[in-house]
Amino acid sequence: METTAADPHMTARMLSEALPYMKRYAGQTIVVKYGGHAMGDEKVAADFARDVVLLKQVGVNPIVVHGGGPQIAKMLERLKVKSEFIDGLRVTDAATVEIVEMVLSGAINKEIVATINRAGGKAVGLSGKDANFMVARKVTRTKKDPDSNIERVLDLGFVGDPYKIDADFLHNFAKSDIIPVVAPIGVGENGETFNINADTVAGAIAGAMKAERLLLLTDVKGVLDKEKNLLTGLSAAKVRALIADGTISGGMIPKVETCLLAVDRGVKGAIIMDGRVRHSILLEVFTDKGVGTMIVGDA
Repeated sequence: METTAADPHMTARMLSEALPYMKRYAGQTIVVKYGGHAMGDEKVAADFARDVVLLKQVGVNPIVVHGGGPQIAKMLERLKVKSEFIDGLRVTDAATVEIVEMVLSGAINKEIVATINRAGGKAVGLSGKDANFMVARKVTRTKKDPDSNIERVLDLGFVGDPYKIDADFLHNFAKSDIIPVVAPIGVGENGETFNINADTVAGAIAGAMKAERLLLLTDVKGVLDKEKNLLTGLSAAKVRALIADGTISGGMIPKVETCLLAVDRGVKGAIIMDGRVRHSILLEVFTDKGVGTMIVGDA
């Protein structure tokens, strides 16, 4: 098959543009939430792995947090285990949480680890149970009865929120050549297993690590205005205003709330971006234009 040689001048320009960003991010932590259809595309997955390895090789400290909702759904269907969602969270009983942990900490986690290792990295798979580095508490939700106006508590089972992240444990990887790949499984104070939303885990880890960047790889370009144009940069105050006027709605709300929480905890910038774009991580971190929507704290 005939191939076209890369333009050496174009390559030189790209490297020249990337160099100051490499210097800027050297020694800094970047947390990447990897999920959506990017995980199911072999070529995009390979590009993702190479990008993460390159970050490590130029002195950045990447931490990968992955999801796996579609894979969990397939396994539950295969095993004929019924599940339901409340406010976007999967109700997770004792039987379901075993399957969730098996899929997330097992098959998916090790596949991502293997892909990064094939790309030349040294990845290690983790969950919050390892060294108890991510302790979680049970999530509760309330719902108001429209007739009686009485609120009742909804039991989501073993669904948790991280409330304690051992940043010192994760800093040990920053000092090594190992890339941590984190499954969103937390451990309770009494040893319970908790299923946690992957975006939430990524935001909590980024906040605990005071990361330079939180990258949420999704299946959309970013936050759009009412005319469906991409909004490339938003302050926390602007995000809240866009939620209030309905511009940000539906499934985008929990993603921007994760970003708001992260920047409130010291993350310099949180980006919602399309993980299906080839080399989206490198485009965001090492180019002038970047991709997606960056959310920053209020000045």
